[in-house]
Amino acid sequence: MINAVDRVDWEKSELLPVIVQEASTNEILMMAYMNKEALELSLSTKIAHYFSRSKQRIWKKGESSGHTQTIHSFSIDCDNDTLLIKVTQEGVACHTGHKSCFFTELESGEANSAVEVDTTAAYGVIDTLYHTIQERKLADPATSWTAKLISKGDNTILKKVVEEAGEFSFAYKDNDEAEMIYEAADLTYHMLVALAVKNISPDRIKQELARRFDMSGIAEKNARED
Repeated sequence: MINAVDRVDWEKSELLPVIVQEASTNEILMMAYMNKEALELSLSTKIAHYFSRSKQRIWKKGESSGHTQTIHSFSIDCDNDTLLIKVTQEGVACHTGHKSCFFTELESGEANSAVEVDTTAAYGVIDTLYHTIQERKLADPATSWTAKLISKGDNTILKKVVEEAGEFSFAYKDNDEAEMIYEAADLTYHMLVALAVKNISPDRIKQELARRFDMSGIAEKNARED
C-alpha cells in the first residue's frame, strides 16, 4: 500500500499548497503550505502543522494563539500537488482575528467580515506590528505613514534605521531613561519595516537568539569570523 505522504508529487515543489476548510460549514478558512515533515505530523496527530515560508520552520497552527485545527480529512487533487483538509477550527483561523483569512474584497479593498477575536495578546506586540506593516505595504501612501515610507525606497528606510539608532545612542549618553524607551520603540518600528520589506519574520530573529543561547558570546563571535 502506498504511503499517504508518497502520494504527493514532491518533484514539483518541496512545499505542498494546502487549502483549509471548516468541516461543519465548508467555509474556506486559509491557505498554507506543508513540507513532508509537516504533512507527516499532521497525518499522525490529526492536528494541522504547516511550514512557514516567512519563519522558515514548521509551526503547529495555534502554537501561539491556541487556535488549533483538528483535521477530519485529507484530500489530494488530480495532479497530486495540492491538498484540501477539512478541520474543526478552535477560535479563528486568521492572525488578524477574523474567522477566515479571506475577508477582504479585492476590488474595493473593504472587509466583508468583522474581527471576532482580539489576537494582539496572543501573538504579542512585535508580531502584531510586523503583520500590520505587511498589510500596509499596499496601502495608499497618502493615508499610511508606513506605506509612504516604503514607497520612498530602501535608502529612505535605511536612513531612518540609522537615524533612530543614533537618537537612541544620544538618549543613552544623556542617561535619559524615558527618551531611551521612546527612541528604542522608534528604532524597533523602523527595523520591522526593513524586515517586512524583505519578508523576514521577527520569528527568525527569535530563532537566531535562541540558537545563541546554546553558545557563549565569544564562541558565537568566533563562529561568525570563521
